[in-house]
Amino acid sequence: MQYFPVALPVLLLLFFLFITLIILIEIHVLEYAYQKIGINRRYIFALLILSLLGSYVNIPIYQLPPEEVQSGGTAFFYGVPYAIPWVTEWPATVIAVNLGGAVVPTFLSLYLILKNRLFLYSLVGTAIAAIIFHHLATPVPGVGIAMPVLVPALVALAISLLLSWEQAPALAYIVGSLGTLIGADLTNLGKLQGLGAPVASIGGSGTFDGIFLTGILAVLLASFMKPK
Repeated sequence: MQYFPVALPVLLLLFFLFITLIILIEIHVLEYAYQKIGINRRYIFALLILSLLGSYVNIPIYQLPPEEVQSGGTAFFYGVPYAIPWVTEWPATVIAVNLGGAVVPTFLSLYLILKNRLFLYSLVGTAIAAIIFHHLATPVPGVGIAMPVLVPALVALAISLLLSWEQAPALAYIVGSLGTLIGADLTNLGKLQGLGAPVASIGGSGTFDGIFLTGILAVLLASFMKPK
């Protein structure tokens, strides 16, 4: 199943942020940033583009009991437009995993945990974030579970700085990504029945923008923590 989780205006904004980051990296403004997080500079572009373009791909894993679903259009949550895919003869909500918003961030988070040995900090930070996100997540008809777009990034920033100033950039990415996926998406799966969403994508519609912005925030945070 292929469709972008956010409507065109937000998608263009994310592309603009992506291009801006790449330009800053290429002119060496953020040359230190991803190395601070624990990723070699030559992989920055590939990871960012894979996350953004990967949001177009949803991998189905489960189907809820049959119900009438919505088809096409746009649903708004805190002013952010989310796309409702066009479907025909679609009997029920399909639970899917978003490639760019769930698979890529999960593997990258696990890599950062192992590389930076952030086992305890990641466990505590992700648990705190997941509890917060669980209570802030909102079921949106036609879309699934949604979060205010800036919440994951800001919460991840605060938690990571409190737990470990030195390793805050990597920790911010881990906490923001895994905390959102667990707290907003996975623990709220029971609320999807009756929303009429054709596809409820883990890490997709409703949460992808927050997860992607968390990655950008982690880069920016690292760039401001250069050694003197």
